[in-house]
Amino acid sequence: MASRHLSRSIAMQSLYEWDFNGKKKENLEKIVTKNIKEFGPGLKDKDFVWQIVKGVVSHLSDIDKIIEKAAPEWPLEQITIIDRNVLRIGLFELLYEDKKEVPPKVAINEAIELAKGFGGESSGKFINGVLGTVYKELSKEQKTEDKE
Repeated sequence: MASRHLSRSIAMQSLYEWDFNGKKKENLEKIVTKNIKEFGPGLKDKDFVWQIVKGVVSHLSDIDKIIEKAAPEWPLEQITIIDRNVLRIGLFELLYEDKKEVPPKVAINEAIELAKGFGGESSGKFINGVLGTVYKELSKEQKTEDKE
């Protein structure tokens, strides 16, 4: 498994555990440290795990609002914890990461792969649909800005 994909997997597992246990900020560091040790022995780029986790948490309310807008028929609390956190990672990378480091299509594809690996039967399609909707909106906004 590629290092960055493994880092995303560890970030997703950590966010899942944190979300499942009530999103207590004081537990996050212990959870991530434990998961890096357990799932990523020898992982070269541990900083990437932290970058994703801290990025998602720092933008959590904005990301969750975007999920609610992009998937209006799915209240946030009804989305499975796995899918919810895969979406959070995908949206964080899509919206806040350097596009040269993580191009939009890579962010979407990585999220779909996480969903297929950890989620349910239809998780990949759901993640693809939500992130695809957000990406189309971003593309429209970019075209509008380019015309101005």
